[in-house]
Amino acid sequence: MNVFQKRDIEKVQESLVTAINPSKKIKDLEKKFKFSETFENQVSLADAYLNEGMYEEAIKNYRASLKDVFVNDFYAISKLVEAYYYAEDYDNTIQYVDKIKDNPSFRKSKASFLYGLALEKTGNMASAEEYLRVFDAPYSNFNERLELSRFLVRQNKIEEAKEVLQEMISESEHMSRQSFKTNREAIEKAKEEFASLA
Repeated sequence: MNVFQKRDIEKVQESLVTAINPSKKIKDLEKKFKFSETFENQVSLADAYLNEGMYEEAIKNYRASLKDVFVNDFYAISKLVEAYYYAEDYDNTIQYVDKIKDNPSFRKSKASFLYGLALEKTGNMASAEEYLRVFDAPYSNFNERLELSRFLVRQNKIEEAKEVLQEMISESEHMSRQSFKTNREAIEKAKEEFASLA
């Protein structure tokens, strides 16, 4: 017989309420931040806004958190880059990347990938390709590689795009069931897009 602790039950209840009413989580985090204006509470609130697609609110809170000892915080700046990208503010996306570019964690981060896409949006194709290609690694980064192939198609590099898609498809035939399940959507799209290019 399983014995549940009260704390476990509260966590399950909390995640159910959040799934049913996502704004409750934001309201709770807003109250928590109002009660205690810490860096951690402000970033948690910004994360919740980002997850709900409230990019302007997320940007406002990430920017406000970047002060004192946290002025160069990698996590907050990388999430700010993400918020700016999704808000389609590509100039600020690129500007804030300059603050974290030299951090070793940047190279394979989501912020780095979005930076590559922002470079494309602002017309810097060579640098965009350089950043997007970092994610072209076997048996990983399927969504990023799918986006790389789309970028290559937009640059009229059809054969290179087909090569990326073909690698993804052949890797899918040799991966574990769990890995396939995790990447199924990207693999299916890769097959569709490869067929449309053939």
